[in-house]
Amino acid sequence: MAKETKNQNKKPKVSPYWIYGIIIAVFLGIQLFGGSAFQASKEIKTSEFIKYLEQGDVKEVVIISNTKTARVYLTDEALKKDVHKNAKSKGFLPSGNIPNYTVKFGDLGNFEDRIDEIITKNNLPTSRNADIENNAFGDFLISLLPFILIIGVWIFIMRRMSAGGSGGAGGQIFNIGKSKAKLFDEKTDTKTSFKDVAGLEGAKEEVQEIVDFLKFPEKYTSLGGKIPKGALLVGPPGTGKTLLAKAVAGEAKVPFFSLSGSDFVEMFVGVGASRVRDLFKQAKEKSPSIIFIDEIDAIGRARGKSNFSGSNDERENTLNQLLTEMDGFGTNTNVIVLAATNRADVLDGALMRAGRFDRQIYVDLPDVRERKEIFEVHLRPLKKEETLDIDFLAKQTPGFSGADIANVCNEAALIAARNGKKAVGKQDFLDAVDRIIGGLEKKNKIVTKEEKRAIAFHEAGHATVSWMLEHAAPLVKVTIVPRGRSLGAAWYLPEERLIVRPEQMLDEMCATMGGRAAEKVIFDKISTGALSDLEKVTKQARAMVTIYGLSDKIGNLTYYDSSGQQDYGFSKPYSEETAVLIDKEISEIIEEQYQRAIKILEENKDKLTELAEVLLDKEVIFKDNLEKIFGKRPFEKDKSALDEEE
Repeated sequence: MAKETKNQNKKPKVSPYWIYGIIIAVFLGIQLFGGSAFQASKEIKTSEFIKYLEQGDVKEVVIISNTKTARVYLTDEALKKDVHKNAKSKGFLPSGNIPNYTVKFGDLGNFEDRIDEIITKNNLPTSRNADIENNAFGDFLISLLPFILIIGVWIFIMRRMSAGGSGGAGGQIFNIGKSKAKLFDEKTDTKTSFKDVAGLEGAKEEVQEIVDFLKFPEKYTSLGGKIPKGALLVGPPGTGKTLLAKAVAGEAKVPFFSLSGSDFVEMFVGVGASRVRDLFKQAKEKSPSIIFIDEIDAIGRARGKSNFSGSNDERENTLNQLLTEMDGFGTNTNVIVLAATNRADVLDGALMRAGRFDRQIYVDLPDVRERKEIFEVHLRPLKKEETLDIDFLAKQTPGFSGADIANVCNEAALIAARNGKKAVGKQDFLDAVDRIIGGLEKKNKIVTKEEKRAIAFHEAGHATVSWMLEHAAPLVKVTIVPRGRSLGAAWYLPEERLIVRPEQMLDEMCATMGGRAAEKVIFDKISTGALSDLEKVTKQARAMVTIYGLSDKIGNLTYYDSSGQQDYGFSKPYSEETAVLIDKEISEIIEEQYQRAIKILEENKDKLTELAEVLLDKEVIFKDNLEKIFGKRPFEKDKSALDEEE
């Protein structure tokens, strides 16, 4: 029975375009054939026509001058002859004066003279008449053609402007207030599942629960609980916030609307608020459903008291509408809003409150274990060596986000292909990390012998000081091959700490100043090569004094504003006297570590020189080279002890 109903519903629909096509074809047929498509007369040669004329078989000749055609009408007696049995005598359509024959001629004057001559000579009753063939319908159509074209173009434009459908195109003039959200279809669109999201266990668990809310709402509502209104994914760029949302779209068996915060922004007044209304209207019609707004800070930025862009700010209107839709007088049931941003500090407080975004899911940079899982995901499609140690790769990429790791894997594959390898190996990954952190090697960069020597001692100074300090990051390698904008570089493997103590920060600053200190100790001159080092230590020292409260003179104070509103103020949160004290304290901290680095290098001047000479010879040195010169680091923790701690 169900099949019969289904078949009945599948009756062929008659498209109006078929009707239009048939009507146009009929009109064209009438125009082209002039109503005589079924009445065409037999065409004869001029010689045959002259012969029939001389025999007296022709009753009338009508010469059509504009088409150079003659219509021949025979006498009744001639039609009875066998020779004219194929002559047209009756038309399919009823109309008068159907010619029996038609004749094509050349010169009109000669043709007429010849007919007149034969009629006179043979004393024939044949009459010769002239006419012009007109196609009134064709002329009428030609006169209507400009109007038809204008109407056709107008209909086309109107159809384009009113197009959009349920997804909401939103780009046309009559559809500008419609939402631009893309409705995710799990059957046709690329499917990403939670299996493709490595690491982020806590965030994944929170998001997975939201999917369960919509799949099995009675499980939660039976105890009196309410489904959360929204979840905000917050974290640094590249940590996988949008990827989590894609996984939700792949896993949820409910409609999923995806769009960016900038999709609400338009030059027309009221468009943003209109699109928000339309978005929630569509989501409510298809509820239970999920709305995902990427980069929500484009419209969710905090509303300021002093509005410089005018009292009727379009962005604020859009935000107000979003606040109302998420938790206003008319509540949207079973519509969950997911949003992602890396600027949670600038979002409006009303947007962040419970009842709108009930959950804030922090997506942090991955740790060693999570980086290993991310590497496993991105290494799947690569042809890699069987001996490749993924744990080693995870340890070599501290501070890397998921996007950075994906980039490392891709870059390693490209490097291996460039070198003609059949599989991607450990060295390819190390080269890829170097390429991403330091930039492309510039071996053809012109560096003088004196400059090269200064760079070698600068980098050797970094390596020596970091080797001698307990809390400085352990060295991986040093190079004097120019990379990107730097003339030399030293790679360290920093320890992943959750809290940092003052002695650790000071040791790192001392190691950073080791380059300039080495130039001072060896050449008794300093250069501009320490720009990036100075920038780094100045930021660290300022953070110690003004943010972390690690200065005895300033005390346990911080001038850090987590809301981000301080950036838009015109006044500093401290007095001029305090500003002088802060500057003096920063300078003293940096100078103290500089003198400390000089002292360490003067004590190890011979070893520093030996290391610099090795660096000049090989251009790249590793941890092993330092161990040969300095011996084992006295502060290096035993690996087995570390494993026990873990």
